[in-house]
Amino acid sequence: MQKIKKTALVWFRNDLRITDHCSLFNASKDYENIVAYFCFDPNQFKENKWNFKKTSSYRTQFLIESVLQVQKDLEEKNITLIIENQDPVIGISEYAESEKIDAIYFQKEWTEEEINIENNLRKKLSSHIAFRSYYDQFLFHPEDIPMNLEQLSEVFTRFRKECEKNSIIRACYPSIKKFDLSNRLKKSFRCPTLEDMGYLEIQAHPNTAFPFKGGSDAAKNRISHYFWKSKKLSYYKNTRNRLLGIDYSSKLSAWLANGSISAREIYWEVQKYETEVEKNQSTYWLIFELIWRDYFKFISLKHKNKIFHIGGILDKLYSWENDLTVFQKWIDGQTKEPFVNANMLELKKTGWMSNRGRQNAASYFAKELFMDWRIGAAYFESLLIDYDVHSNYGNWMYISGVGNDPRNRKFNIRLQADRYDENGKFQQLWNEKSLFE
Repeated sequence: MQKIKKTALVWFRNDLRITDHCSLFNASKDYENIVAYFCFDPNQFKENKWNFKKTSSYRTQFLIESVLQVQKDLEEKNITLIIENQDPVIGISEYAESEKIDAIYFQKEWTEEEINIENNLRKKLSSHIAFRSYYDQFLFHPEDIPMNLEQLSEVFTRFRKECEKNSIIRACYPSIKKFDLSNRLKKSFRCPTLEDMGYLEIQAHPNTAFPFKGGSDAAKNRISHYFWKSKKLSYYKNTRNRLLGIDYSSKLSAWLANGSISAREIYWEVQKYETEVEKNQSTYWLIFELIWRDYFKFISLKHKNKIFHIGGILDKLYSWENDLTVFQKWIDGQTKEPFVNANMLELKKTGWMSNRGRQNAASYFAKELFMDWRIGAAYFESLLIDYDVHSNYGNWMYISGVGNDPRNRKFNIRLQADRYDENGKFQQLWNEKSLFE
């Protein structure tokens, strides 16, 4: 009697790579056949109550490029990526039931929208289909940090020092095997275009600080340039607060956000650089930023939906405004602060803003305009190519006085402009109207 082949479905979300991929590795080890799945969930591209798209064209284009890369990389392993533009609960459940899928492997998520999708999928599918989920977006795996979630410090420095002293960084997962050609589905799947998603085609702005494409190849090319060719990594700490050009910072956050590269991959590449080139404060500072990223993931894991509440994780009650005229002027770079305006116009025209710009724009929004910080966070969510739910809402809470800043500081915008844009070149670049606009 011929042996019945069992099949696993690997559900891709914000883990758009095939290297160092826990779910893919385990599925390929456990099952004889594999199919992969990605869904452009229409709910992620609808207009919100403030009349802008939940995901703008900039991040959508980057996402499309990243999905196309995953599709190509999986094909080389004889794995088909099913790409659909519909509710993932409907898409996955229909396919899993019709094709008799035995198990679904995916990256574990814990914020509201993602949990709701997962729970609805579990309800819809037959009980015989196994669910296998893994924490796979951290630098420090949740099982390896030296405290339980209830004991997690609300102060970053304490968390960082304890982890640096007592935690390990796990090795990357090995590359998966190449499957037999028979593992491929007969049908191929087309990735939607921007036009299919309801957006106009976009051209990269000539002054953008982020002219990069999505996908793991682009991420690795960026590392190759920033680390090994230019050796800009050696100067990262000194340049990371600059505002102009593509090399003032690593720019790895966008690929990290959608999982085109893992935090572990970056960490071990830094370790290699420190061994072969040099180890200094700048190389450590990139790892420091990875830990900062981790921290907000752990904060959201601890506090769950409180990161979306107006009082934040502190349950602090302020008198917030929601004047949409004021909001629109902030979006359009028409406030009384030229430095804020320049940063907001950069974001509007490119989908990118420096970390320094984000801090100042958010501080002005929450602590000068007294606008509901969640509106600003939602706008950043829409526009930023490197949007990450944990970092975005964690940082907005931090800046707005309802999160993890023990000093509840307020940025002096004029002093910040004088310090970080001393000659005014950044403000001039974005605030002066172009002849071509």
